Amino acid sequence: MSVVLRFIGLRFALALFLICLVTSLCVCAQQLQSLSDEQVQRLVQQAQATGMSVEQVEQTALSRGFSSADLDKIRQRVNQLKSTAPPSLSSMTGKNSLETNVVREAPAIPVLPEPVSTQSTVFGASLFTNTNLTFEPNLRIPTPRNYQLGPEDELIIDVYGNAQQTYHPKVSPEGSIRIENLGPIYVNGLTIEQAEQRIVNRLRTLYQDLNSAGSGIRAQVTLGSIRSIRVTLMGQVVRPGTYTLSSLASVFNALYAAGGPSPERGTFRAIKVYRGNRLIRTLDAYDFLLRADQKDNVRLADQDIIFVDHYTTRVELTGEVKQPGTYEVKPDETLQQVLTFAGGFTDRAYTATINLRRNTTTEQQLVTVSGNEITSFLPKPGDRYTVGTILDRVDNKVTIAGAVFRPGEFSLERNTSLKQLIKSAEGLREDAFLNQATIRRLRPNLEPELRSVDIGKLMRGEIPDIPLQRDDRVQIRAVSELQRERTVSIQGAVNKAGSFPFADSMTVANLIVLAGGFSEGAIASRIEIARRITTDTVGLPEGQTTSILTFAIDHNLRLNPADARFTLLPFDQVFVRMSPRYETQKSATIVGEVHFPGVYAIRTSADRITDLLVRAGMAKPDAYLPAARIVRKGENLSVDLRKILVNPADLGNLLVEDGDSIVIPRRAELVRIRGEVLNPAIVEYDPAKSFRDYIAEAGNFTGKAFRRKSYIVAANGKIRPTKSVLGIHRFPKPERGMEIVVPAVPPKEQSKTSSAERAALLGVIASSVAVVLTALRIFAN
Repeated sequence: MSVVLRFIGLRFALALFLICLVTSLCVCAQQLQSLSDEQVQRLVQQAQATGMSVEQVEQTALSRGFSSADLDKIRQRVNQLKSTAPPSLSSMTGKNSLETNVVREAPAIPVLPEPVSTQSTVFGASLFTNTNLTFEPNLRIPTPRNYQLGPEDELIIDVYGNAQQTYHPKVSPEGSIRIENLGPIYVNGLTIEQAEQRIVNRLRTLYQDLNSAGSGIRAQVTLGSIRSIRVTLMGQVVRPGTYTLSSLASVFNALYAAGGPSPERGTFRAIKVYRGNRLIRTLDAYDFLLRADQKDNVRLADQDIIFVDHYTTRVELTGEVKQPGTYEVKPDETLQQVLTFAGGFTDRAYTATINLRRNTTTEQQLVTVSGNEITSFLPKPGDRYTVGTILDRVDNKVTIAGAVFRPGEFSLERNTSLKQLIKSAEGLREDAFLNQATIRRLRPNLEPELRSVDIGKLMRGEIPDIPLQRDDRVQIRAVSELQRERTVSIQGAVNKAGSFPFADSMTVANLIVLAGGFSEGAIASRIEIARRITTDTVGLPEGQTTSILTFAIDHNLRLNPADARFTLLPFDQVFVRMSPRYETQKSATIVGEVHFPGVYAIRTSADRITDLLVRAGMAKPDAYLPAARIVRKGENLSVDLRKILVNPADLGNLLVEDGDSIVIPRRAELVRIRGEVLNPAIVEYDPAKSFRDYIAEAGNFTGKAFRRKSYIVAANGKIRPTKSVLGIHRFPKPERGMEIVVPAVPPKEQSKTSSAERAALLGVIASSVAVVLTALRIFAN
C-alpha cells in the first residue's frame, strides 16, 4: 500500500513522464510539444515498471539535456491531463514537485513518507504544512555582509568613470575567478567585501589608480546569481533526504522543503545542525512560534546536515486554555511554562485545580494539581491535563423583578433585607400591587418554597423587615398583570379597523381618531356600540347578552352634548356603517366599429349593452354585427347584437359588468376550413356557396371525417352543428367570418374482455345449456 501511495499525486505523474523520456531515449527535449495526449498517458503507464526514484529522474533529466523550460512544458502538458486523471491522481500534489525550485535526492536507504494529517494537534506541526506559508529565501535583498563566496557563485564587476567595463566571472570549483588578461583570483571562503578588495588590487594592473581619490575611475563588486548547496535532512522528518537549496537558505527553508519534523515522532525543540562533523547550532522551533525569535535559524552551508531526533516528553493540554493541543516539554520546564505555550487560561477557566491523567507502568492514574503547584510541577511523558470551567452560578446573588424601577440581580452583601433590596432597585413603581409579593427561596435540600409578603405594610413599617438569603428571587406584580388586557375595537368604514388599548374616559370620537378617521362612504349618523352585559340588566329582554347603543356624530367628530358625556368601557365594539349608495366607479370598454370607441363608466347597476352602444354613437355602417361579442374575465360571450338592437328587452341584452369589453369587428370576408378535409384552407366568403361547396374547396372529406358531427363556429363564437334526420345530413348555413370544423371519427372501443375471459364465459354458457337440456330430458321421460 505504501508503494502505491508513493505514486499518488501530480508530482509523481510528472516524474513518471520524465522516467519514460529519460529511460527510453526516444523523445528529445525539442519534441515534447509534438507528443499527443495518448502518447503522454502511454508513457506514464510504461514508467510504472521502472525502479528509479523521483529525485533521480529529475536529476537525470537535467543531465540528459532537459532544461528548466523543458520541465515547465512537461508540467503544462500533465496539468492539461489533470482533469481526465483519476481523483487520487488529480487531487493530491507534493510540496517538493517540479513547481518548487528545490530538488530532493533519494537517501541511500529509501524511506517512504508517511501521510501527515492536516488536523494534527501537535503544536508547531502546522508551521510546515500550511500551504499559505513559505520559507523561500528572498533573493532580491543586498548580499549579506557575512556571506562567503563559493563555487558556482557569480560576481558582477562594474568598472565605471573614465573607463567602462563589466565582468561576470563565476567562481570555479577550485574557488577562483578568471578575468580577461588577468590570472586566477582566489575568492573561495571570502566575504563579498574581502573579495572586492582582492579583485580591485588585481584590476589595478589594468586600470591604474583604480578606486583612488581623484583617479576618475572606480570599480564595484556585487553578487549576481548565487550558487546552490546540498543539505541532508535525517532522522524524524516527514521526507528525509538530500535537498538542493539556495545558498541563502536557512534551517527553516530546509525543514519546510522536507515537510518539517514528523508530528508522530520528531522533536520540535532540539533540531541539530552539523557542519564538518561538528554541531554548530541547536534550533528550538518554539522560539519562533512563541516569540518570533530566529536567532538559531542560521544560514546553511554546502553539505550541512540537519538531524531531527525523537521527541522526549510530550503532554496534552485540553479544556479552558486559549490554544489546546499537544506540546513538547524540555526536562526543566514546568506546567506553568506549558500553560504559557497554550496562551494561558481562558476567561472562564477553573484555576483552583487542574485534572491530570498520568500513565503508570500498568494503567492510568488520576492526579489533581492545585493552583499553587503549577509553577513547580514537572510534567512527564504522556501527561494529559484538563482545565475545567468555572460553575455557571453566582454565590452572592439576590434577584428582584416586576414593578420596581430597576429590576435585576444584586449582591447579597449590600442587600441583606427585602426593604434594602427594594431601595437598591430604586423603589416601587406607582402601579405596584402592594397587597402581596412573593419570595422564591431554596431550602437546604434545594427544593423551592414561596413566601408571601404584604409590601404595603412592609414599606409603612407595620411589619418587620425580612432578611434575604442567597439566590432569593423577589417578585412584585403590577396591577395590570393581575387583570386581563383591556381593549376596545372598531370595525366598518374607518381607515384602520382593529383593536386598540382601552383608556379611561375614551370616547367614540377618540377611538375613530385612533382608527385613522372615517373612510370614503362612511355614514356618521349610523354608529353602533355593542357592549357586554355584566351586572346591570334592567330594561333588557330575557336572554339578551349584548347591549346595542346608537350614536350620531358629524364628520368633524363632534358629538351632541348628551352623547359627549358617554364614554367607552373595556371590550366595547364600535361599528361604523357605509352609505348604501356608495360604490367605487366601474367601467366597460367598447372597441371596434362604433363612432366613439373607448372606456365608459357604468352609471347604474341596470346598464345594459344597448345603453353603452347608444353612448358610443351606435355602430358604423361597415360594422359586422353578427360577429359582435363580449369579453368578460378573459372569456368570450356570444351575443346577437342585431336582435337586441331591434328589441332591447331581449334576454340577450346582458347587464354590463365592471371590466367588460364589447368588440364589434368590421365585415369579415374569409372562411376558415379545418379538421378532416384533404386540404385545410382559408377561402373567401361567397354567399352563393353552400356548406358542401366550401368542403369541396378544401379537397372534400377525408376517410376519417365524422360528417354528421361537422359544425361551424360563427364569427361571434356561437356553435352551429350539423343536423341529421334519417341519415340525411343537414349542414349549417354558411356565414361571413365563420370557421368550418370537421372532426375525426372516434376510434372504436376495444372489447373490455380478454380472449381467456371470453373462452371461460363460453364454457359457462355451454355448461348451463347442457344442464338445461338434461333437465328437460328427465321431465320428458
